[in-house]
Amino acid sequence: MSRPDPQKLSLNTATVRQQWDLKQIIEGCARHGIHGISPWRDQVAQLGLQETARLISAHQLSVTGYCRGGMFPANSAEARHDNLIDNFRAVDEALTLNAACLVLVVGGLPAGSKDLAGARQQIHDRLNALLEYSRPRGMPLAIEPLHPMYAADRACVNSLKQANDLCDALGDDGLGIAVDLYHTWWDADFHQQIIRAGQKRLLAFHICDWLNPTQDLLEDRGMMGDGVIDIRGCRQAVEAQGYQGFHEVEIFSRHHWWTTDPDDVLDTCKTRHQEYG
Repeated sequence: MSRPDPQKLSLNTATVRQQWDLKQIIEGCARHGIHGISPWRDQVAQLGLQETARLISAHQLSVTGYCRGGMFPANSAEARHDNLIDNFRAVDEALTLNAACLVLVVGGLPAGSKDLAGARQQIHDRLNALLEYSRPRGMPLAIEPLHPMYAADRACVNSLKQANDLCDALGDDGLGIAVDLYHTWWDADFHQQIIRAGQKRLLAFHICDWLNPTQDLLEDRGMMGDGVIDIRGCRQAVEAQGYQGFHEVEIFSRHHWWTTDPDDVLDTCKTRHQEYG
């Protein structure tokens, strides 16, 4: 099985956000020869949008995705409107950073609600409204399905099939999928849905590993090779459909990687990407 292209490695800034600020992360990626980066909005706000764009450009990094938009469901029309305006801002920020896509974590149940179908309808409707803004501006939106354990609070789009269904319903012009293996590796329909998505819809590819046992459902992701995911097989399935983008390492690790020297983390990302990616 072929090794991944080392030039395709990208770092999601969450991976070392506890040790470094965004400026340090940008400089660290350049120093380690990592050519892609995916920053989070709060980090960009802290550093400043224009300064972030300047530093990324100066270090010749590609922004493989911008984290994040979405979180659509809400209990009131006013809250839904405010959320949509914030998503418009996220699109504008992603454009300033020349991001490959705006990643969407679509949101779960509104506070106090048990209406899962209603929340999913809100996602459909608000996503449709956001597309009216993002499409003429040329910023692709990437729906990121999250593991079902996050359906209540983070995202009630929980499978590649659901993401593909939204693309079918709303049209895949400027709309696709961010495939995060932490959230999708378990899916019996993974390969079928990757084929269904095809090159056009495959906008981002996130890698890490699922530890067994795991100590925390949010902040105990594993480094590639430390868990049970067939990362290389999944990567080859995505690339077989024509995906030519980056392989973005995204690790939340309160117990280990967030307490490790960040230069060592980046060195390990590079090594494990070649060994297991």
